[in-house]
Amino acid sequence: MIKKQRGFTLIELMIVVAIIGILAAIAIPAYQDYIARAQVSESMELLGGAKILLAEYYQNNGIWPADPATVGMSTSGKYVASMEFVTPTGATMTIRAIFKTADVSALIRTRRVILRTENGARTWNCGPDPSNGVGLAYLPSACRVIMP
Repeated sequence: MIKKQRGFTLIELMIVVAIIGILAAIAIPAYQDYIARAQVSESMELLGGAKILLAEYYQNNGIWPADPATVGMSTSGKYVASMEFVTPTGATMTIRAIFKTADVSALIRTRRVILRTENGARTWNCGPDPSNGVGLAYLPSACRVIMP
């Protein structure tokens, strides 16, 4: 009488576990990068809204507002702890978005993104803050200007 083999051998199970381990080693970092990029997009949305409000204010008044509340700017979000002005002078305005210390990806925690105009809101550049900026990989391609 011939017995049919049932189940999996130890080698087959070890191969499956190894394959799952390799896939996890690739997928987990990619997923963490994806989460960080998604959370950075919130700062881009807040900075974009601020850009419009500030440009209108500057065109109407010829000066920059003293603080974000003057123009009704959103100063925080789900992942962004605060948005602040960095010494507006003449035609130059810099806005800094600072990410929260908790409930945000460890890859961008407490990091900063800045939006700057040097010509009275005609053109804007955005990029990582030189002192503690978000990694370029997490920023949209249009926002990868290295700021001095």
